[in-house]
Amino acid sequence: MWLLYALTGPVFWALSTHIDKYLVERYFRDSDTTVLLVFTSLIGVVMLPPIAWFQPAVFDVPARDIAVLIASGIFYIAAMLFYLRAIQSEEASVVAPLFQAATLFTFLFAWIFLGETLSGSQIGGAALIIAGALLISFDIGHQRRFKLRLVMLMLACTCVLALSSVIFKYFAVRDRFWVTTFWTYAGEALFGLGIVAIRGYRTQFLALLRRSPGPVLGINAANELVNLGGGIGVRYAMLLAPVALVSAVASTTTLFVFAFGILLTLFLPQFGREDLSRRNLAQKAIAACLIAAGVALANLSGD
Repeated sequence: MWLLYALTGPVFWALSTHIDKYLVERYFRDSDTTVLLVFTSLIGVVMLPPIAWFQPAVFDVPARDIAVLIASGIFYIAAMLFYLRAIQSEEASVVAPLFQAATLFTFLFAWIFLGETLSGSQIGGAALIIAGALLISFDIGHQRRFKLRLVMLMLACTCVLALSSVIFKYFAVRDRFWVTTFWTYAGEALFGLGIVAIRGYRTQFLALLRRSPGPVLGINAANELVNLGGGIGVRYAMLLAPVALVSAVASTTTLFVFAFGILLTLFLPQFGREDLSRRNLAQKAIAACLIAAGVALANLSGD
């Protein structure tokens, strides 16, 4: 069942990527995207009471472990900050493939901290996934084919995100899933409070709420619930399979981002558009085959 849980992440995250792009273009075009993370952090605040109610053992954790888990939550939100900066200036289908770099960082951190090893075929499957992602990222139609700022932002994002994932698995296996989730959300909430404590961000946040309270709160709430479902599914899958393998499967987010982009372009163009030219479709079709083959190879090896 680990594959089913692992796939909830890419499906939900692909949908969330398009929602993020819509939010950034519609409401944050002239604002700092850091403000958007306040809404992400609020989910952490909302989740803390019910988890503590059903799992009183969340408080029976050593202070040192709590500090590390809170840091993991802070790392996750910090990674999202790099991501939002990237998507503010690029299309969703260009940013999403660069998330695949997380697989490489996860391999490294899982080997260093968890002692996990993968077979040659599993590594080959991950390599196919990354190759497909790189092919999607390669802009054949323009002279400026390499965007350094975008790549650096997404490398920083995926490195920090991979570190957060490895920390989560280490403690989730040892101290139970919901205990670890509770303190990770506490870290996310703490990051959000830190943002609100800064006067400039707080002013932007309140101004945005006054200008468009309904859409901003409603769309963000729905988006964070989508993210929450994907995140919990992938985190649970990490308990059932090697974290690096789950990360490789989660790399299929790129395929779903492109698929949702096509549907939006055809049926709801006011919410998003994709380049549906023959060249672009052929390029992404080949990349999709590479990624699908990589997932199949990784799953076969895992079984």
